[in-house]
Amino acid sequence: SVDESNPPTRGQQITITNATAFLFEPSTMGSDDKEQTGFYDDAENLKKLCNFLRGTDGPAVREAVEMDKRVHYLKGEKLVNFLVEPKKGTKWPKDLPRFKTRPEAIAVCKTLCKLHFMHRSLKTGKGELAISRERDFDETGIFTWMYEGDKSFSHMMTTILIMGFLFCVCFPIWPHFLKVFAWYMSVSFLIFIFFLVTARGLLFLFVWLIGFDLWLLPNLFDESLGFVDSFKPVVSCEKTKEGQLMYRLGVGVAFFGFCWWAITQPSEFDGYVQAQGDFIKDLYAGTLLSDVSQTDKENIDKPKMDTLEDLLKKLDSSDDPEEDDELNEAERLDKMMEELVDEEEYIYSDEE
Repeated sequence: SVDESNPPTRGQQITITNATAFLFEPSTMGSDDKEQTGFYDDAENLKKLCNFLRGTDGPAVREAVEMDKRVHYLKGEKLVNFLVEPKKGTKWPKDLPRFKTRPEAIAVCKTLCKLHFMHRSLKTGKGELAISRERDFDETGIFTWMYEGDKSFSHMMTTILIMGFLFCVCFPIWPHFLKVFAWYMSVSFLIFIFFLVTARGLLFLFVWLIGFDLWLLPNLFDESLGFVDSFKPVVSCEKTKEGQLMYRLGVGVAFFGFCWWAITQPSEFDGYVQAQGDFIKDLYAGTLLSDVSQTDKENIDKPKMDTLEDLLKKLDSSDDPEEDDELNEAERLDKMMEELVDEEEYIYSDEE
């Protein structure tokens, strides 16, 4: 309670619980503070604020499982601190007014809880949360985001993914020029990856022989990283670990020996280079498999259906095969009887 004999002065802060919430007389708030409070009374403006908080420039969040669903949560104190003093480098939206005091930020956070943009949670285990019975905002509590942010980009990417999938499965009905374009793109990408891997390996080998580990795009094939992070850093260079001197000498002798052989055997090496050039030409020309005719390659995606003549031939060949076998047997018996009769006539003629 407040001592009536010594009341607080106008605008004096009064501690209520744990020095985290403050009460102010309404008359102490300036006109700018009132306009700001009225701005965030609108649900649409709160959505804009939540889109910013849930974006890449928003406060850091952690992942957990709540009611068998993966959610993002943060402490109330960190949210208030971010609203009052955003982290360095944060680009605050121009259409959103800034928060000047903690009570202003706390008031907006309470509104977010009331409108179910977030709810209070309790930790039940490592990486597990449960919904708390307490609904009010408190800086000491943990709050889980219920608002998932602006889904326009996600819906656009989902639509592009579905259209791309349908576009790929409809490959048999593509026009011929699109099939040729897809073939050229695939071959070019394959050759680019091959030469990139070869260049990375040779660069590493040359520098490793002198005692350093130099990698171009070291995280290029790291599956645990995202697309952009796979290209960071561009180059990494570290000193080789001790104990690899003999290995470097052995690999160096083998490598330079191969180079000497390639120089002293120009006919064989030139043939190898010519074969590689022919191979790449065949890839782009689509003549790598020479045993396939051009007609078969053009009609490779068309369904194969028998013509009327083929169907009639199959019907003729399938009509009563047992009867044909019986006729063949009868013909053989007739031939055998004719041969026996001829032999008897020959014997009788000799006796006479």
